[in-house]
Amino acid sequence: MKPYELMFIVKPELGDEAVDAIMQRVQDIVKSEGGNVDEIRKWGKRRLAYEIKGYRDGLYILAKFTADPPVVRELDRQLKITDEVIRFMICRAS
Repeated sequence: MKPYELMFIVKPELGDEAVDAIMQRVQDIVKSEGGNVDEIRKWGKRRLAYEIKGYRDGLYILAKFTADPPVVRELDRQLKITDEVIRFMICRAS
């Protein structure tokens, strides 16, 4: 298994319960495929450098996890179809 970092931005108007549900979904996807979530935390609401999907602000969330490449593909697929997520990036950590 390899270490990864996932940074994603959700819509700023989401409530705490909706954000927690998305964070839990990320953890469930990683764990269901045999991975391990080391850390997941909210960075808070921040101004975006440029407008994304009509939003100037977003709530940033960082997740660090270890997993095999198929987990990353599934996470990528799930985040693409999640309407609340306006941008995300998965990088392999060193």
